[in-house]
Amino acid sequence: MAHTEETIVALATPNGAGAIGVIRLSGPDAITIAQKVWKGKDLTRQASHTLHFGRIVDGELELDDVVASLFVAPRSYTRENVVEISCHGSNYIIESIIKLLIKNGARAAKAGEFTLRAFLNGQLDLSQAEAVADLIASNSKASQQVALQQLRGGFSNQLQQLREQLVQFASLIELELDFAEEDVEFANRDQLKRLTHEITRVIGNLIQSFELGNAIKNGVNTVIAGRPNAGKSTLLNALLNEERAIVSHIPGTTRDTIEEVLNIQGINFRLIDTAGIREATDTIEQIGVQRTMEKISQSALLIYVYDAEQITVEELNSDLESLQKPGVTMLVVANKADLLSAEQLLALPHTDKAIIISAKEKQHIDELKSKIYQAAIKEQLSGHETLVTNIRHLEALQKTEEALIRVLNGIDTVTSDFLSMDIKQALHYLGEITGAVTTDDLLDNIFSKFCIGK
Repeated sequence: MAHTEETIVALATPNGAGAIGVIRLSGPDAITIAQKVWKGKDLTRQASHTLHFGRIVDGELELDDVVASLFVAPRSYTRENVVEISCHGSNYIIESIIKLLIKNGARAAKAGEFTLRAFLNGQLDLSQAEAVADLIASNSKASQQVALQQLRGGFSNQLQQLREQLVQFASLIELELDFAEEDVEFANRDQLKRLTHEITRVIGNLIQSFELGNAIKNGVNTVIAGRPNAGKSTLLNALLNEERAIVSHIPGTTRDTIEEVLNIQGINFRLIDTAGIREATDTIEQIGVQRTMEKISQSALLIYVYDAEQITVEELNSDLESLQKPGVTMLVVANKADLLSAEQLLALPHTDKAIIISAKEKQHIDELKSKIYQAAIKEQLSGHETLVTNIRHLEALQKTEEALIRVLNGIDTVTSDFLSMDIKQALHYLGEITGAVTTDDLLDNIFSKFCIGK
């Protein structure tokens, strides 16, 4: 837990030399400490949200010309007094200023301590604080949008509404327990049943959204697989629009996996080009084929590529049957269409399910990208719905759902004290998500993963 009576300091910009560095001070004495090393206007007399040019001095020694940004409590990120000093990005200058501030009463901040203070001071709830880290780590438009929606309280507001409704019924059932001898019923069981069904439905939708939310946050594992010389590496190069993989007419050229990231409409796909699937002719190729099968089992999306000129219907059906795995969406791609006549194209097996392309000539690659995107999001992403992206939130929601199911199963059969116990369990797990229920270990685990300056 943060000792909020202390004033903390850290570099808020990335380490390394740059044009500028921003040093952040937060705490009750932030402005006073900054004033001790400041040459310019009296910072203690200036208004919040103002910028001031001056110098950082250590006695008679001038360290740098800087700009100080003032945020007076509670109008700051942490709801404490905050001073951000923008100096030149020399590592020597930055380290010298931080050491000087520590000498004058500040303490070096721990990882995530600024955001921890924002949470402890009521500026953010816990799920919003975690969204700060997700926003910093976002590497695509979709992941940025999901993190931003959570930071602005979309997820928190939905959970708060659910908790408020449950708290109302929990209070009524507690009241029943106080009047147990009179056998009075304050909580309408039919109304509780309807509410619990509705909340369970909403919780179930949030749990189901994790698959998409996790894909947006971390990218979609996408394996390109098929028989040797089907054009897998050529397809990888075509999708990336660069010569990333070695291409040869010799079967078995790719013996290990090659991984690259492709962004399609704001979502990252981690493309994995694999060794051709066949009876291996040597130990190295055998290991490559084994890795291919492992990657397929771990993937969310499988792009199966076959040589439209060479493969038979029997071979194709055999491959499709052996490669289909539970939870893995498969796209079937007929490659080398440029070598086929119109009659041959019409005679292709599974043309109703296959996307026909020529990776070498880059024909229909844009259509394939569109199919890849649709296969991943399954028309779930509209930009308005709440998506769960955090495994901690998922586990808490699953425990909430289990408690609510116990409520539903016992509404007509168990006594009020057992109902109250299950509703309290549901409230507890919902509260863990937003921070209404916390422990020091939980907070330490979450904020230790933040960068120092945040």
